[in-house]
Amino acid sequence: MATDQTRGVLPDHRIETMIAEGQITLTAPPAETQVQPASLDLRLGPVAYRVRASFLAGQGAHVADRLAEFEMHKIDISAGAVLEKGCVYVVPLMEGLNLPQDISAVANAKSSTGRLDLLTRTITDSGTEFDRIAHGYNGPLYAEICPRSFSVLVRAGARLNQIRFRQGQAVLSDDELRARHAESPLVSGETAVIDEGLGFSVDLKRENSTLVGYRAKPHTGVIDLDRIGAYAARDFWEEIHTDQGRIILDPGAFYILVSREEVSIPPDCAAEMSPYLAMVGEFRVHYAGFFDPGFGHGQPARGVLEVRCHEAPFVLEHGQVVGRLVYERMESLPSTLYGREIASNYQGQGLKLSKHFK
Repeated sequence: MATDQTRGVLPDHRIETMIAEGQITLTAPPAETQVQPASLDLRLGPVAYRVRASFLAGQGAHVADRLAEFEMHKIDISAGAVLEKGCVYVVPLMEGLNLPQDISAVANAKSSTGRLDLLTRTITDSGTEFDRIAHGYNGPLYAEICPRSFSVLVRAGARLNQIRFRQGQAVLSDDELRARHAESPLVSGETAVIDEGLGFSVDLKRENSTLVGYRAKPHTGVIDLDRIGAYAARDFWEEIHTDQGRIILDPGAFYILVSREEVSIPPDCAAEMSPYLAMVGEFRVHYAGFFDPGFGHGQPARGVLEVRCHEAPFVLEHGQVVGRLVYERMESLPSTLYGREIASNYQGQGLKLSKHFK
């Protein structure tokens, strides 16, 4: 059982030990930089299954059995294949788990995945929730992928999601957050909104610019996920400008916006971005999820917001609180820090599209 001293998010050196001891199983040798300061990147295997609908295995059931029920066709992605916008795919991952009884896990999409509106979730045998892996889980992992705005070209080994391991209860209470924020600001701003995490708001009055965000164009070409800095933003995105501190979200549209606050994750903490409310008005805020230890620490960075509007147009105002940062303590300090020992596309970021765009 975890003690008060050992509870927390497991750092990189613990993840490497889990691989060495077979608690994380691999069908291919680990890739360079696959182990991050507080998470492990998950890699697509060589086969994707186009399925009729999204699904969970359900208690006592195996994903492989459900695939036989919902599969439309199988695709070899070892050399690359296109996953089409609006379709649902399930891909067995190269990683599996044989977790000890006192360790659980949570998965989430990587930053670049979320910014492409590429809905990617992890499913498991007997799973009743997306992205949540129970204590002591022993079995394979699968990625469910649904491209929402753009069709994408993927290959085996692509890393669309990541997994974080926890031992015990790691979440910092609101009182602990207040004490840490008073000692060294975790988010910028005169007043911190602390309610089951640190609240943050949307920036629609950017300094020296009327550009406040981007809206995905509805009809575009394919994005090759291996091509970095290869695409002109104007071919895929429409710029959103305002000098009034508000925009109207269009139903069905996907937006990239930015938080008003700057974020700092201390080396002994990790964080996860969560919605402030599950639904606010007629829009839903989605997040890539994980913030590793060291993000924004010493080089402030803003949180990028991935926003989708639903049935009715909605007026979004500058300073509206739309999300929160849930901080967790690390079980021990990681060997490397985000943005320092590990090069990052998003350290010190502001309003920024995914790394695929020039």
